[in-house]
Amino acid sequence: MNESLIQIICGPGRGKTSSAIGRGVMALGTGKSVIMVQFLKGSMDADRMSVIKRLEPEFKVFRFEKSCTWFDKLSPQEKEAACASIRNGINFARKVLVTRECDILILDEILGILDEGIISCQELGALISQARQGSIELILTGTNCPEELRADVDEIAVLETHTRQA
Repeated sequence: MNESLIQIICGPGRGKTSSAIGRGVMALGTGKSVIMVQFLKGSMDADRMSVIKRLEPEFKVFRFEKSCTWFDKLSPQEKEAACASIRNGINFARKVLVTRECDILILDEILGILDEGIISCQELGALISQARQGSIELILTGTNCPEELRADVDEIAVLETHTRQA
């Protein structure tokens, strides 16, 4: 049985999603399967993410939000609808963990939905616990890593913003 590994990729820098995807692609080389659930990105960047479709069925990407804009740009009514879709994504992730549908589950921007107050640290902690019970590797991304989660994870990678010097 595999031992679970819980990783957080966070920070103000760019590349968190790319890093998570890279870790997932590397795992494919060892025969592992990957599911990625993306949050707060709506249907944006669907063209860029279509390249991942070529890796199916070993690497699958799911988005539950239907808006074609970022969450923070939505009206209050649109945010309410997006929150319902995000909840569907959380429930899907929970199902994936319970059924052990993959070896690695990437929850992209889940720390962002924590920042938005859509889920609580306790709810995210329960997902982490479920991953541990199922021996599933879990990769969480987002800008901020709450102090409360640090003890529950095995690895935290912080990506910083660097500017080029001319």
